[in-house]
Amino acid sequence: MASFVDRAKVSFKAGNGGNGCVSFHREKFVVNGGPDGGDGGKGGNIVLVADSNLHTLLDFRYKKKYYAENGVQGASRNRTGKSGQDLVIPLPVGTVVFEEESGRLVADMSEDGKQKVLLHGGNGGFGNARFATATRQAPNFAKPGIETIERRFILELKSIADVGLVGFPNVGKSSILARVTKARPKIAAYHFTTLTPNLGICSYAGQSFVMADIPGLIENASEGAGLGFNFLRHVERTRFLIHVVDVSGSEGRDPVEDYHLINKELSRYGELDKKVMLIAANKIDIMHDEDNLTRLKEAAGDIPIYPVSAATGEGFNELLGKTVELLSIVEAEPFFEEEELMPDIDVEEFTVEKIAEREYSVSGQSIDMLIKSVNFSDYESLQWFQRTLRKSGIIDALKEAGCVEGDSVRMGDLEFDYIE
Repeated sequence: MASFVDRAKVSFKAGNGGNGCVSFHREKFVVNGGPDGGDGGKGGNIVLVADSNLHTLLDFRYKKKYYAENGVQGASRNRTGKSGQDLVIPLPVGTVVFEEESGRLVADMSEDGKQKVLLHGGNGGFGNARFATATRQAPNFAKPGIETIERRFILELKSIADVGLVGFPNVGKSSILARVTKARPKIAAYHFTTLTPNLGICSYAGQSFVMADIPGLIENASEGAGLGFNFLRHVERTRFLIHVVDVSGSEGRDPVEDYHLINKELSRYGELDKKVMLIAANKIDIMHDEDNLTRLKEAAGDIPIYPVSAATGEGFNELLGKTVELLSIVEAEPFFEEEELMPDIDVEEFTVEKIAEREYSVSGQSIDMLIKSVNFSDYESLQWFQRTLRKSGIIDALKEAGCVEGDSVRMGDLEFDYIE
C-alpha cells in the first residue's frame, strides 16, 4: 500500500517566451524586401488540477522540480513560434498551495476537477516586423521573450470530511469509525509513518456523510510535537468534531485531564476548539464506576456527551442521530481565499543605485531583457534603446540619483558614459 504523504515542497517554473526573429523578406526579383521576422511563441503555463482519484502527495517526495515547455523562437516570413505546452499537475482534492517565500495561499484545490493556472508562461518577444515604421523601415533588432522565474511552493493536503474524530491515542477512534461504517465499509486507509488516518463513508437514517479518524494527538501537538501539525491540518476542513474520550480510564489516564489537554491543543492550532463539538465517552462496557463519566459531564458543561461502546455498539443510535441533526444545521467550512500571483516580470521594474563616486548601476530582470533586445552595432537599434530608456523612466531615475553628464552607468554587462 502506498505511503500517505500530506506535505511537500516543490519548485514550479512556467515556460519562457520565445524570442522574436530578425529577418528580412527575400524573394527572387524583389529588391530590398522589408522586415518579416515573426514573434516568439508563448511559454507553457503551470496548471493545477484537483483529482479525486489521488489521495496522497507521495509523487512529490521523489520529484521536486517541474518545468513547463518554453515557447519557440519566431521565424522568417512573419511566422510566429510555437507556444510551449502547458504542464498539468494533478493534485488530491483538498490540497492547498502556499508560495514559500511569502507564505501566501495561492490555490485551494477543494473540488474534483477544479483547475488553477498557478504560473503563466512568458509572452513571446516581438519580431523585427513589429518595429517597422515610416522612418525606420529596416529594424535590425527584435525583442526577446519574457523569461519566467522558478518559484518554490508548499503543498499541504487537508482531508475534506464532514465530521472529525479527535482524541488521544488508543481511545477507540478507529474502532468507532469501523463500527459506524460496518454496514457499508468504504474506508480508505493510508499509512502515515507508523500511524493510519482513515476516511469513512457513514450512513444513518438515510443520510450519508464522510467521517475522518484523525490519528491520536499528544500534548503540545499544536507546536509540532509528535506529528501534531500533520494531523491537526486535517481537522481544519471538518464541519464539526466528535471528541472521543476513554471514560473507562483503562489506559491509566484521567479522561477529564485528557479532555482538557486535547481542547488546549485544538485552541492553539487555528482555534479549532471553536468548532461545534460532541463528546463520545467510549469504552463504557469496561467502565467500573460512574465517577469518570460524572466528572466529564461537569467539565464539558453544555457540550453534549454520548456514552458509547465501540466494542458492543451501545449508544451509537443516539450519537449518530445527533450527528445527522447537526449536519443539517452546521454549514460547511468555506473554501480558503486564494491570492493571485503577480506576473513574473514587470517591464517597468528596475533599481538605480550609486555604487561609487560618479558610478551608477541600473538593475532588474527587465533591464537584462532590454539589453538582450538591442543590436548595439545597428544605429536604429541604438536609437530605439535610447528612447526606451527615456520612456521607461530610467533616465529620470538616474538624474534623481545624482547622475550627471560624464558619469559611468552600468546595465548588466553594458557600461557607458551618461550623456544629456
